[in-house]
Amino acid sequence: MNIETMFSECWAAYSKLNPKVLEMRALLAQHSSGLLNDHIALRTLKHSEFGLGQLCAPFEEIGYEVREHYHFKEKKLEAVHLEHSNIADAPKVFISELLLEQCSPELQDLISRALVDRYQPILDALLPVSGVSWGQPSYSVYQTLLQESEYAAWFYVFGFVPNHFTVKVNSLSDVDGLNDIHVLNAFLEDHGYQLNSAGGKVKGSPEIYLEQSSTLADKVSIQFQEGKYDIPSVFYEFAKRYPLPSGEEFSGFVEGNANKIFESTNVRNN
Repeated sequence: MNIETMFSECWAAYSKLNPKVLEMRALLAQHSSGLLNDHIALRTLKHSEFGLGQLCAPFEEIGYEVREHYHFKEKKLEAVHLEHSNIADAPKVFISELLLEQCSPELQDLISRALVDRYQPILDALLPVSGVSWGQPSYSVYQTLLQESEYAAWFYVFGFVPNHFTVKVNSLSDVDGLNDIHVLNAFLEDHGYQLNSAGGKVKGSPEIYLEQSSTLADKVSIQFQEGKYDIPSVFYEFAKRYPLPSGEEFSGFVEGNANKIFESTNVRNN
């Protein structure tokens, strides 16, 4: 699999979950001569068969390298971001995993029974877009997981699929002012999109070389064992990057920003 195919497959899996992202991309493309995808994000659990390393592997096979590690103590998460070794404008990849050993014995047991024991191995190259390979989810299990970890509950239902793509705000038109993230946020709200306000609608600042905002994940109807229920799915993010004192554009991530971006899929925010 090459880089074009990988991101095409990722976009297809992501947009199939929430077709509204197609409308948003089309809207923003009218205000850009070349809309850039800053990064995508994927989630997993710390596990020997499908943890962080396994999810990084398909990207490493097409030229990506891990550049930085992150830790989110409150959410019991670890993460890395990868960048392509020689394609400057290639989207970055942000991959996080839930540290199961830090979760309650009850959650660990439930994840083991409902997910791990039923997991069907996937070819590494297809893992980032493989979705759920542990059967139809149970709404009762989903609700129980929610009580301790929104992250675990989301992953149980959606599995391996990008939870967001990210418009690089720098690639939007300065004529319309949309390359200012505050103007962009107002523009999106004027068009009916709800933004994640956890930690403020804009996370970060030019002083830390990164500003980010995101929509709230749209609710989609999921067929559970007990019937259909509407739950938050995937969302769109927006990132503006600023130059470091060296003149080089900041290419990493900020834990304080990302901590709040995770909450775009939270049930309580939707």
